[in-house]
Amino acid sequence: MLYPSGVAAISCALLAVLKPGDVLLMTDSAYDPSRSFADGFLKRFGIETRYFDPMIGGDIASQFCARTKAILLESPGSLTFEVQDIPAICASAKAQGICTLLDNTWATPYFFTAIEKGVDITILAATKYIVGHSDVMAGSVSANAKYWNMVAAAARAMGQILSPDDAYLAARGLRTMAVRLRQHEASALKIAHWLQGRSEVVRVLHPGLPDCPGHSIWQRDFTGSSGLFSFVIDGSKAKAAALIDALTLFGIGYSWGGFESLALPVHPEKFRSAVPWTGGDAIIRLQIGLEDTDDLIADLANGFEAASKVT
Repeated sequence: MLYPSGVAAISCALLAVLKPGDVLLMTDSAYDPSRSFADGFLKRFGIETRYFDPMIGGDIASQFCARTKAILLESPGSLTFEVQDIPAICASAKAQGICTLLDNTWATPYFFTAIEKGVDITILAATKYIVGHSDVMAGSVSANAKYWNMVAAAARAMGQILSPDDAYLAARGLRTMAVRLRQHEASALKIAHWLQGRSEVVRVLHPGLPDCPGHSIWQRDFTGSSGLFSFVIDGSKAKAAALIDALTLFGIGYSWGGFESLALPVHPEKFRSAVPWTGGDAIIRLQIGLEDTDDLIADLANGFEAASKVT
């Protein structure tokens, strides 16, 4: 099913499988709009959301109760990039008849085949890597046979459709997605390794690097990595802001997945319920686009120079 945005896809998929009185389990590293929808809209209709440690793996069963009906996963997490053990979580959920939903926007099915790994419903913000040109919004939901009719009925009931012109633009992007993703992957890894060598950087949160939480799971389950990751700098949020303000090739934006590079200060401590974020205050999320990587590295170097002048 196609939708006019990724958030529409997430919300409609959840409404397809939940009813008043149910409990939804959500990874604590989930996309903020997913949390907002659960804590606001779903709560108003008597659906309770409980957050869990994204690294819980098969121990997710300890969070189940008689009212648990669905689990919303996101791997890696939007800001801090923990890679979840999706097969283990899905196996525990299936044993209890609980529906699993995955926001698979970061990897897309090209790098992570969600339904083959046991996920019941997989969701994409197609605005990002499928469209790829930052010129249209779209979302998609794919489901296995057990849940397909529920997903389709919910979309029809709420009038959720994608316009023909937007579908055309998404199809255009889909034709080049594999080529673009491989370039995003190579460029992001080159820049991530460069950042690791900077004395100002405390940590780089990229699933393809060994010190990222869940790296071994990423190696086992994924066939590649995309262009989105974060890094933590040694210093204040003011230093992070100065670094971003000095950039000339990176734009500033929440969305990602297009041809252009973006940099954004992020604050995961604001969006945690189960596991407090203690990984540092000055965090910058990068979307590495299709520009020349040496130019992007030079731009980041200028940003570090500007940050060094902030006391």
